Amino acid sequence: MALTPEEQLIELYERRTEIQTAISAILGGAQEYSINGRSLKRPDLGLLYKERDRLDQEIRSLEAPEESASMFRRAYFEGR
Repeated sequence: MALTPEEQLIELYERRTEIQTAISAILGGAQEYSINGRSLKRPDLGLLYKERDRLDQEIRSLEAPEESASMFRRAYFEGR
């Protein structure tokens, strides 16, 4: 079943929050740690930034589809 645009936005915001949480943890020094002899390494910070930027673009395109469709804008000036 396809998600509605509103459901897609909710999912994208949740994923973005998870990415931002991971970025914050890495910036706080938690890139790699060990629990009960098992080590865990978080993804590369650069990859997380790229994914966050991609999610931001996808969010913008869902919030304002007509604005993100093109890099060009049309402006009208009156009185000339």
